[in-house]
Amino acid sequence: MKKHLLTVLLAVLLSTYAIGQRTPALSQGAQVMQTIGVTDFTVNYSRPTLKKRKVFADSSALAPYNQLWRTGANSPTTLEASTEFNFGGRTVPAGKYALLSIPSGTAWTVILNKKYDQGTESYQESEDVARVTIGPTSGEFHEAFKIDIEPVSDSTGYVILSWSSVKVPIPVSIRTESLTMNALNKVIAEKPEDTDALENGAGYLLTKGKDLPVALSWADKAIGLKESYYNMWLKSSILAKLGKYNEALPVAQKALTLGKSDDQAFTGFFKGQIEKTIAEIQPKVTPKTVTTSVKGKKKKK
Repeated sequence: MKKHLLTVLLAVLLSTYAIGQRTPALSQGAQVMQTIGVTDFTVNYSRPTLKKRKVFADSSALAPYNQLWRTGANSPTTLEASTEFNFGGRTVPAGKYALLSIPSGTAWTVILNKKYDQGTESYQESEDVARVTIGPTSGEFHEAFKIDIEPVSDSTGYVILSWSSVKVPIPVSIRTESLTMNALNKVIAEKPEDTDALENGAGYLLTKGKDLPVALSWADKAIGLKESYYNMWLKSSILAKLGKYNEALPVAQKALTLGKSDDQAFTGFFKGQIEKTIAEIQPKVTPKTVTTSVKGKKKKK
């Protein structure tokens, strides 16, 4: 009985020890996380290395031409986006997808497929959500396969596949402005007395230079709820953008008086910005015209 118990305990210990061990994979796992505008992208993949082997060729053992490739090694490569986006000219809903490709010398086929947890063996073209053709270019040499996401603006960027001296840049774009405005309108509709939401909305429209009367109304509402140097500065900036310099100047001057010396955000940043706004507005202020009437004496007849 004791011998049996010792055997069981030894088996449990060996099992626990084996589970606790982690050995390095031949192709190291990697993750890319990047925000473009208001959209979060995440790519999970593994990075095979060349090790003096040939890649992207008819006779290659690594990602041969005209054959479906998992675009990495080990587990399927996945791309996940938090909002709807455009992938190489195709509109794709928010979600998680398998990132697959078919390499070629002149034009790669890059694929997003719904079955993100399955390998190439079970691939079905009917599950594709995007299938685009991208011309490869020459790039910096990489011993290990690499995926990058490079933002170009707050609404555009590239998912870049790089290995050896081959580079495949897939353009992505997002309707950042409409997504942002939809979110702002929703928050302000649901929380009409949320000063942060009103200020965020006014500030965003100001930076875009669009719908300034709406921005002004949101700034005014925020001021009515809780006057601060920030929303007063926002209002003065919007008025200036509308060309209403005479109205903007006293609002900016008041914003300066509302700041406190113990407020680090004010003293470290906003005070200088408000002073800059005042300096920009002052030369554009039109002096008030003073009209006077002089009564003439009646001539004697």
